[in-house]
Order: sequence, then C-alpha cells, then structure tokens
Amino acid sequence: MGQHLLSCLFIFLASAAQASSNAGEFVDITQVDPSLKVSMRYATSENFLGRVVPGYEDAKPVLTRQAAEALKVAQSLAHEQGYCLVIYDTYRPQRAVDAFMTWSKDHRDVLAQDCYYPHVDKSRVFELGYVAERSSHSRGSTVDVTLIEIGLNVKPVEVSQRVLLDGRRVPYLDDGTLDMGTSFDLFDATSRYESTVVEPRFHERRTRLKDMMDAAGFKNYVQEWWHFTLRNEPFPDSYFDFLPTDVGK
Repeated sequence: MGQHLLSCLFIFLASAAQASSNAGEFVDITQVDPSLKVSMRYATSENFLGRVVPGYEDAKPVLTRQAAEALKVAQSLAHEQGYCLVIYDTYRPQRAVDAFMTWSKDHRDVLAQDCYYPHVDKSRVFELGYVAERSSHSRGSTVDVTLIEIGLNVKPVEVSQRVLLDGRRVPYLDDGTLDMGTSFDLFDATSRYESTVVEPRFHERRTRLKDMMDAAGFKNYVQEWWHFTLRNEPFPDSYFDFLPTDVGK
C-alpha cells in the first residue's frame, strides 16, 4: 500500500474516531423523555428549503446529554400547565448549515418562499440573522420547540393567511400546536419573541413557553420565539458534523 494511500486511510480513521467520540456525548432525547413529541421539519419537505435537508435523512432527534436532561425538566413544567413540548429541531450537522448557505445563493430556488419568507430577500437570510454560517444547533445544545395541548397530536400543515396588527399579512402554518401568532421558521420580524404586531394573547403564549424554558436552564434567541440554547452548554465553541445515526453506536 502506497504512503499516500496510508496517509489518507489514517486521516479517514482519525476523523471517524473523532466523530464517534463526539457522538458519544449526545443522546436521543426520546430515550431521556419518551413523552416529548417530535416533528423534525428538516427531515421532511415542510421547511424553508421545501425538501429534506442534507444530514437529516434520519430524523433521530439528538442533543448533548445536559441539554436533553434540561429539556426533560421543561417538559415537566409544561405538563403542569396542561401542555406538552413539540420538538422541531435539535442537533444540526454542519453539512446541513452548508446546504442552507448554498441555497441562499441560488436566487432561482424559491420553492418554499410563499410559506416561509414571503417578505424577505433570501439572499439576506444570513445578514438578517434567520440562518447562521455557524449555527448554535451544531453545538448540540440548541432546540427549536413549541407547545401543544396534552391529548392533541401534531397534524399535517394547513396554510392560511394571518393579518397582523400593522395590517400586513403573513402565512400561518397550522400543525395543531399552540398558536403563537406566527408559525415555526417564518423569516419575518413578527417571529421575534417581543414582536409588537401580534395580538397580546399570542405574546402571552410565547412568554409562557419562554418562562418554562428559562426555568429549565435555556435562553431564548430574540429573533425566533421557538429557538432556545442551554445556558451552560458543554460545547460552546465546537461545531460538529457527525450524523445523528452515529449516536448510540
């Protein structure tokens, strides 16, 4: 075997070993708390790309063990108020973020524009903070989450138009979860936790979710009412690219 081939093999094995080591710090959240409801949008076509995102071919929802345990606390708090957590996204491999970057540069790819970014130029999604070149999701302790009443289940999305307090219209994707005024992953200022153009009842619900997550140790990302990161995340400077299927091996 040539030296170049040996070197390539060594690099491959080292990378595989590192991925396995990183994955060992993560857990399937449904193993930590089976009562969590999971609706991994990027593993389906119901997302702002309009297709399954690379790295999400398997919908296994994984987080660092610390984040998963904190999520279990949040679920307990939700249950006390008659709700259940619905998880839209957990750990995101860097290859998925790279796919978002590629998508943002293709002005012809507007498959899901009407539902997810009707008022935003897709070339500005990184600049406006809706997508990041280095996503906190890739650190493994960030989760996209909402609430649903206990006894209800997530259903296929039904699209309607929502009139805001400023008279603007935005799409609303009803999936059976608690109505928060705007739907998950809408690239719009109305998705900010403190948006003043959604009705007070919706802000009340956003606050309820935020308070639960805050009490469990998570902090909200101001641009998105659904986005929370564990305050004391174990890998604050690491961005992983192993696949969720590597977890538990």
